[in-house]
Amino acid sequence: MDQDPFRYDKWIENALRSVVKQALEQVRDEGLWGNHHFYITFQTTFPGVEMPEKLKAQYPEEITIVLQYEFWDMEVNEDEFKVTLSFDNVRSPLVIPYPAITAFADPAVKFGLQLKMDGTGEDDEFFSEDMSFEEAVPVATVEAQETQEETPAPEEKMGEVIALDAFRKK
Repeated sequence: MDQDPFRYDKWIENALRSVVKQALEQVRDEGLWGNHHFYITFQTTFPGVEMPEKLKAQYPEEITIVLQYEFWDMEVNEDEFKVTLSFDNVRSPLVIPYPAITAFADPAVKFGLQLKMDGTGEDDEFFSEDMSFEEAVPVATVEAQETQEETPAPEEKMGEVIALDAFRKK
C-alpha cells in the first residue's frame, strides 16, 4: 500500500470543520443567542467559493466575515454554507465550502479554531521525515479562557489564540 490509511491530519481537519458546520446549523435553526457572533475567515480563491467580483477584487486571497446582527438566507449544506451579508449597504450572497475556511471564532465564549491545513483535499505528502512530531501535527488552536472575573475594556485584547501544544506533557 503506497499511502498510509491512517490520515490523522485529514481526520482532524474534518472534525474541526464539523464544529463550524454544527455551529452554523444551530444558528440556522435557532438564531444567535445573547452575545454570540462568529468571525469566519476563508480563502476567496478556493474552488467553489462564490462571491461578487467587486468583493473578490477587494479581498483577492482571504476575507473575514462576521455573522452577528444582519445576515439573510442562511443555508447549511453538507459541503458548504450559503449566506447573504451586507457590504457597503449592498446585500451580497456568498457560497463558502467548508474546506475554504481557515479560521472560526465565537468571541462571546472566547472560542476559536485556526485551521492551518490548506484544505484542498489533495493527497500531497503532508509529513516529512525531517519533521518533529510537533511540526507534523496540524495546529488546532483554542482561545485561552480568561481566569479573572472582571470584564476587560472594549479596546483591550479579549484573549489570545494559543496552540494546543502548550497543554501537552513533555
